[in-house]
Amino acid sequence: MFPAVGILILLVMVFGGFALTGGALGPVLYAVPHEMMIIGGAAIGALVAGNSMHELKALGRGCLKVFKGPGYTRQDHIDAIALSSKLMRLLKTEGPVALEQHAEEPETSAIFAAYPRILEDVALLHLIADTLMLLIVSAGAPEPHAVEEVMDNAIRAHFHDMDEPAHALQNLADALPALGIVAAVLGVVKTMGSIDQPPAVLGGMIGSALVGTFLGVLLAYGVVGPLASRLKQINAHDQQIFQSVKQVMIASLHGYPHALAVEGARSGLPHAVRPRLVELLDALKGR
Repeated sequence: MFPAVGILILLVMVFGGFALTGGALGPVLYAVPHEMMIIGGAAIGALVAGNSMHELKALGRGCLKVFKGPGYTRQDHIDAIALSSKLMRLLKTEGPVALEQHAEEPETSAIFAAYPRILEDVALLHLIADTLMLLIVSAGAPEPHAVEEVMDNAIRAHFHDMDEPAHALQNLADALPALGIVAAVLGVVKTMGSIDQPPAVLGGMIGSALVGTFLGVLLAYGVVGPLASRLKQINAHDQQIFQSVKQVMIASLHGYPHALAVEGARSGLPHAVRPRLVELLDALKGR
């Protein structure tokens, strides 16, 4: 929502300001389709040349994600902490054997069934279930620091893939000013081939060429760059639910009291989705 509003404000302010100062929009709008064909075509070609089909599809999903916003709600964070806490309490009270069914087939687990949103999230579900399985198959009590390192690696690998579209967008933003110059140079070449034309004609041709530079800079710093930055923000926001799950599980392995493990996970959440401790504890009692 906000990215679309921001782009709309950008266009209105730039072109509206130009028109209010006496600029003629006609020549600019006439040149935009041709310059966009050169700049946009070159940008698409560069993306195709520099990425695999998998990465291009991820880029498309990333662009949609920018406009949809973070993937996890406040309730999702509460559910993730509650689920992790409940599973670790089961481990503490009944031992690893009691967790085996839940870890092997979380889709049929009565505990997981209470949290359908987490069941639908493959990456988060695998992080929880795979960590539980690691605790089950480990001989004796596993070293919490070793389990934490394994979870960190899993989270890092997942978000490395999630961050690739943001990197591709940022690389595109860095390249767009140069692609705008390419379009402008071609316009100058065209103008030089018509040097025998009257000054009024040459002025229009030079103006059209300069529109290429203008579009390259505008798209880079006004559209693509901010979208890349927003996607990074969303990924960082979505990573917090993975970190809170890890916090609960590792704190429990260290033998911390239940309330302290929950508070450690809750306190690391962004303010926009962070529940009050009493609210979270009430949710744990309710499930």
